[in-house]
Parts: sequence; C-alpha cells; structure tokens
Amino acid sequence: MKKFFLLAVISAFLVITGCSNQPKEEAKPAPAKAETKEAGKDIKAAFVYVGPVGDAGWTFAHDAGRKAMAELPYVKETNFIESVPEGAESTRIITSLAQKGYNLIFTTSFGYMDPTLEVASKFPEVAFMHCSGYKTSDNMGNYFGRMYQPRYLSGMVAGQMTKSNIVGYVAAFPIPEVIRGINAFTLGVRAVNPEAVVKVIWTQTWFDPAKERDAAESLLDVKADVITMHQDTPAPLQAAEKRGAFAIGYNSVMQEQVPGAWLTAPVWNWKAIYNKAAEEVHNGTWKPEAIWWGMKEGLVDIAPMTDLVPAEAQAVVNEAKAKIVSGELVIFSGEIKDNKGNVAVEAGKAMTDGEMLGMNFFVEGVQGNISN
Repeated sequence: MKKFFLLAVISAFLVITGCSNQPKEEAKPAPAKAETKEAGKDIKAAFVYVGPVGDAGWTFAHDAGRKAMAELPYVKETNFIESVPEGAESTRIITSLAQKGYNLIFTTSFGYMDPTLEVASKFPEVAFMHCSGYKTSDNMGNYFGRMYQPRYLSGMVAGQMTKSNIVGYVAAFPIPEVIRGINAFTLGVRAVNPEAVVKVIWTQTWFDPAKERDAAESLLDVKADVITMHQDTPAPLQAAEKRGAFAIGYNSVMQEQVPGAWLTAPVWNWKAIYNKAAEEVHNGTWKPEAIWWGMKEGLVDIAPMTDLVPAEAQAVVNEAKAKIVSGELVIFSGEIKDNKGNVAVEAGKAMTDGEMLGMNFFVEGVQGNISN
C-alpha cells in the first residue's frame, strides 16, 4: 500500500496488477513427524515493516498475516523488523535479511520497491514480494488488494448512519491509492444517501496520532457525525468517540479502541497472500507476478458491523457485498461525475485497472482538493 508517489503509481498502468533494527524471530520447533515432502523447501520468511506492529493499523494487519503463515508446517521461522525508514536504511535491512538465509522476504511499503529490486538482483535464490508496487523481476513479485471494494461498503454504512449528511475523512497523502479509497467510499455513501457529502482533510503522514486527531477534530467542528480515515492509528476514531460521533476504521478491527463509536471497517486479510507465497516457494512453484486481489479472493473485506448499525442498514450493505463478490456490482462504472460536474466515467463503461491505479480526480460528493 503505502507511500505511493503519483508518477510511480501511474506507471502501474502498464503492469497490473519499527524502531528496532534487530530482527524479532519466532522460530518453531520441528514437528515430531515430518509434514513436508523430501523435495519440499523449508521456509524462513522475513518481513520489513514501515511502522510498529502495535499501530493497530497497517503494520498490525500485516503482522497478523505473518503469524497465520507461521502456523504452516513447513514454515520453520518468521522474522520481522518494524519501523524501517524508506530509502538507504531499508536497502541495508533487506540485504541483511537475505544474507541471514531468509528465502522468502516481504517488504510492506511502497517506498521499499526500488530497494527490494536492488537487493533481489544480488540474491537470485531468494523470493522477494513487495507490497503495493508495480515492478517485478526474475525473483521479485508484487501484491496489493482492491480495498476500494470494502471502502464502498463502509461508505454505505456511513451514508445510512449520518444525520448531519456530513461525513469526515482523515486522509494521509493525495495519491491514487488514497484518492481511489475516498472515491469508492463516497460512491457508497451517495448510493444510499444522495444528499450526503464527504469532507476530506490531508495530514501528509501515515502515522502521527496527534495530526490525525487534530484533523478529525476539524471535521467534527464542521458537523461531521461519522469519521473515517486512511491512516495507521485509531486517533481519528478516538476523537470521534469523544465527541459522540460514529467511527469507521481501516486496516484492522479497532473496536476495542473505540467501543462506543465503532461501526465497521474495510480490513485486510494478508494471510491470503502470505500463505500462497509460502506454499509456492515450498513446492517450488513460486513465480514473480503482479497480484491485485479483491473480496472474491478474501484479501480484503468489511469487518462485521456492530449493533449500532440497524439491521435494515446491515441488510443493504450485505446485499451489495454479495453483488461485489459475484461481479454484478462494479464500483467504478459509469456514469460517474467528478466533483466539478464533469463526466469522469461514461454511462455503460467501467474504469480499467490501469485507470483506477492512476486515479487523480474526486467524484461528485467529495468536498476537498487533491492538492493541499
């Protein structure tokens, strides 16, 4: 996901798709009875994280996937290094992991793309998987998810729950990934409540609880009564709960942090990707590819809605979910107008993956600017 730069993401049109620098290892004892074929390769997997595993968001969700993968019988060891800065430091960390004998390495932020590619060229026997990028090589693939699908559904929840018809969206950076999520969410809001608007504030950070909270406060000050976000911490949601507004999260279930305000969230299930990669490396069938899975494949989903959402509203959302999974509901299909009144997607047409990956306009109903 993370750290998309606009020009880099637009290049995806051509190919679809923590603070410690010491590894934290979780080695598993060998099972009493061998469970892998003699030809199978034992997996030693390492993960490079852009934030702390305790962020309750992006990195937390990736680490849940790592833990699930670690339960596979042929995965003998997993390791993660958290809060790794993008750039030269990430190159050093990725190199050190390859040198330590890890044969499957996942790098989980967009800014790790070129460092991963560089290191992969020096360790051809290692399988590298980079999250959210668009480059591949002989031993490096990439992966991401169609998060816009559950974003749309969470927008349907917000549209049915708002009384002020103002929904607040705390967003990190004005890049296609985040813009795509805002647009999908807004389309969901207005599918059930055409009078509602979505107000956007940019924080220019993925992880800064104070800035995220301040942005949410600003939205609450202009009568937003539902707050959602594309951030890595629960801070915007905590601001909402404190002011009596509803909260829709992101990345993972954050209900414990805001029990009195929590409605639902679009969430990641990285286990789907991580188990696949581990199995393929183990079997010798892994190959670099560009993966962009959605709800049908189980990589993304909407978290269970709480009792704060009336049963009738939940039924509307669940019906739409079934249509997305079946392919009957295509979210970015026309007619869609931008927030300046221009037709962005013509009636009867759907955006291509490349167009979605390079999205740089706001749909009708979004109040905010793409450039800060």
